[in-house]
Amino acid sequence: MPSAIVTGATGITGNAIVRHLLKDPSYTKIYTLSRSQPGIQDARTEHACLDLQASAEEMAKGLAGVSAEYIYFCAYLARDDNDEAARVNGALLSNFIKALEITGAAKKLKRLILTCGFKQYGVHLGLPKQPLVESDPRLEDGLGGYRWPSNFYYTQQDIVKEAAARGNWEWICTLPNDVIGYAKHNFMNEATALGLYAAVSKALPGSRLIYPGNKSNYFINNCWTSAELHAQFCLWAATAPGAGNNIFNVTNGDTESFQSMWPLLAERFGCTIPENMFDPATTDEFRNEATNTELGNNHPISVHAKAMGIADDAVNSQSPSLRLPIDPQKWAQRKDVSEAWNKIKTKYNLDQAAWDKATWDFLTFVLGRDWGCVASMSKARKFGWTGYEDTWGAFERTFDILEKEGIIPPTGQLKNDH
Repeated sequence: MPSAIVTGATGITGNAIVRHLLKDPSYTKIYTLSRSQPGIQDARTEHACLDLQASAEEMAKGLAGVSAEYIYFCAYLARDDNDEAARVNGALLSNFIKALEITGAAKKLKRLILTCGFKQYGVHLGLPKQPLVESDPRLEDGLGGYRWPSNFYYTQQDIVKEAAARGNWEWICTLPNDVIGYAKHNFMNEATALGLYAAVSKALPGSRLIYPGNKSNYFINNCWTSAELHAQFCLWAATAPGAGNNIFNVTNGDTESFQSMWPLLAERFGCTIPENMFDPATTDEFRNEATNTELGNNHPISVHAKAMGIADDAVNSQSPSLRLPIDPQKWAQRKDVSEAWNKIKTKYNLDQAAWDKATWDFLTFVLGRDWGCVASMSKARKFGWTGYEDTWGAFERTFDILEKEGIIPPTGQLKNDH
């Protein structure tokens, strides 16, 4: 009967993994590790407070008596500087594994599942070659003759590979994208920011739901990942025959775009969409909230340009940028927006922390780029993975949870507000 360790157990991906582990009666013990709150409590869970920034020796003390066949590593520390992010996140994973070696728990380990993401392909830097496939080369410094920024995913993957070879266990790396889900007191997700934007838009005069991103972004195709589906994938990957020592894209299995989801969002929140949404006259009152930010690096597709026969294509000479008629970060600071939020917050007794900690900057990035992020799921399918989830359905389910948790207003009542 297997046991599991989940780091970052109170985050969106870690929380979902714990819940799905609890649905599996074969797991007899689930250790949840996080810096503060214990998260889900159950007869089969045991929480340990663990500072992943501590030394291996210090962590070993907190991990005394903790061991499992499967480890789900979902913890990371955000840093603005790429080199610092690689250093910090590399150290926390390396020290964690060393701590398990010190306690002897590593001898019991069969597979470690590491959660990374689509930054593996440089989607945060510019247009990548698509569909994204796991065999695509890393964007490491010097590739294609370009200077690429550090990527802590690469650092962590190297650490895991070396440790696995040393300890005779296997690893899996998952690559989800724009994860849709919810975890208590964790507001770092796209669904929360979109829900708050729509709810406040409903409360503003005219109840117009204007797409804050650029027109190209509205029509591009993307892949999203439900936290529920990702958790199911992780449990599958832990024991799937032959799947060890592999990197896998993990997406819902469909492709979506805001041209289809934005009208659904407007309908749910009782908003109207302007007939000419991308006409400058429509967003004129928000002109001070517009953004055009040059990213200052090459498009990732440039490393494939010669082989693809597009070496002289304009995309290789134009710097990637984020363009938004309405930057959500600036929009959230408007006086009328703040007043509208306070009005609905008071009326529906909503959580102020959700507004204060909403990841408007992530929404700015997701809606400001003019390139899509479409990945192939063929590799996972070949190993036997059959999971699928409808992306809008995942957003709907998450909005339902956000309503129950007092993060966004109950849309049934909100629609009746004038």
